[in-house]
Amino acid sequence: MVLKLPPNVWFSSSVQLPFPNPSAEYLLTIFNATGDGLRADKAFQSFPDPYPKDDADLVPRPLAPFLRSRVLEHGTFGVSHTRVPTESRPGHVALIAGLYEDVSAVTTGWKLNPVNFDSVFNRSRHTYSWGSPDILPMFQLGAEPGKVDAFMYGAEEEDFSGDAVLLDIWVLDRVKALFVEAATNATLNAALRQDKLVFFLHLLGLDTNGHGHRPYSKEYLSNIQVVDQGVKDVTKLMEDFYNDGKTAFVFTADHGMSDYGSHGDGHPDNTRTPLIVWGSGVAKPVKHDGLAPGHDELSSDWGLDHIQRHDVAQADVAALMAYLVGLDFPVNSVGELPLSFLSGDIAAKSEAFLANARGILDMYRVKEEQKKATELRYRPFKALGDEEHSVEHRIAAIRALIDEGRHEEAIEETAALVNVGIAGLRYLQTYDWLFLRALITIGYLGWIAFALTTVIDLHVLHGKTETSRTLSGTIFFSSVLVLLYASFIVSKSPYTYYAYAIFPVVFWEEVYARRKALDEGRKALFGHITSAGGSVVLVLKAALGLGLMESLVSFTYL
Repeated sequence: MVLKLPPNVWFSSSVQLPFPNPSAEYLLTIFNATGDGLRADKAFQSFPDPYPKDDADLVPRPLAPFLRSRVLEHGTFGVSHTRVPTESRPGHVALIAGLYEDVSAVTTGWKLNPVNFDSVFNRSRHTYSWGSPDILPMFQLGAEPGKVDAFMYGAEEEDFSGDAVLLDIWVLDRVKALFVEAATNATLNAALRQDKLVFFLHLLGLDTNGHGHRPYSKEYLSNIQVVDQGVKDVTKLMEDFYNDGKTAFVFTADHGMSDYGSHGDGHPDNTRTPLIVWGSGVAKPVKHDGLAPGHDELSSDWGLDHIQRHDVAQADVAALMAYLVGLDFPVNSVGELPLSFLSGDIAAKSEAFLANARGILDMYRVKEEQKKATELRYRPFKALGDEEHSVEHRIAAIRALIDEGRHEEAIEETAALVNVGIAGLRYLQTYDWLFLRALITIGYLGWIAFALTTVIDLHVLHGKTETSRTLSGTIFFSSVLVLLYASFIVSKSPYTYYAYAIFPVVFWEEVYARRKALDEGRKALFGHITSAGGSVVLVLKAALGLGLMESLVSFTYL
């Protein structure tokens, strides 16, 4: 993705807090490419040439030498850690919008927007994007009309049986064609020279080849070479076109790939992706004589031990790109600005980080007000619930530290505040979870009890007992349902809550009406047990039976 820097003042999306541009002499552009399905280890490890032509090609070497050169000499790198589900849609939403999409969107096939969302694309002056019809339309749909151009190949081109590298070649050729046309098209040339532009390349070949051939296949490894050469070519194209040293570049992936050619779960092969950032406004690599900070067993065979590794959460990439290009942070972004990736002095970083924190806390404030307006008795988030720990008090304290020039302390306090803000958002998101879990659990227990009464009535008592409803029982269960529904109406709860409430009430009312069957069934089945020893034997037999069933289930699963 390529982003063009704005003038010297940037603003946070929700608080409009100006802070200095750390690259004030630049009018920045940012280029971002995602290698869909690229694992972090495969991006940096050495392998023999997938298609060797001579003995020299059998010597292991990095398959992405250009990207590796950015790590060694030009920028900052690390691992971007994704969240479950490790799928293309939620991964790109996190990267570009800075939010972790609700997993319920899987019911739409991850292709439609259950709710439109803000993104770096929408905040840009204009975005040019190339890639898959599965990814690009959702960002075009969620943006202001005409702001995002999406150039896509047909869905039928995503063929898992062949070599999908052609998908990436298609994207790279179209990017080159755009800049070639700009040489003779004055209108396009002028448009491409505006600030705050985003160029996004979605490179799907690795994902498709990973599914079709596995991530250790020659097709997948060769595709890494093609992506590396393509990024190199487009980088040179951008630098030659702008010829001003004012472009920043971001290369990452939406998710990884298991050895079986799958993804979606939380296996580390699926959650760890490469992140390489270089260019204007980006910090140079931090080199050490010995083992640099950040490395672990994962990166032990990358040959990059002397370069400091900076890991981030996937949503942090959206905050990074927005800051580098001088855009407002996306409205619902929960990304934490990774300061270690930024050049510039510590004063600029502390200001930027505070703006980032205020955006997150504004989101918390709005959501809290919405929750207060619908709850009969709202329980505030304790970490932000009193005057001493209020958002205003904490921000004022950080502001004072910045004004006094104590920027390191300000950054530490801001990081703590960001964590509290995200925890507060989580608190509001899961505010009703205890109630819903209890309601659903009671419903399941009611269904089990209802099934048990039915079995006893039909197969033990042979249908001899009759249901016994009373006026008081009917009034009680009806009142419970009315009270639950009334609370849902007041709190403007989703329609699903009404379904959650009706099942436990109906099932337990039926159990109550068939209470005679339970009593008679107990006498018929266990009436012969009169001693404490007999009761103990019964309990032991039940436990043994449950253990046997559990072992059979576990054996079947294995």
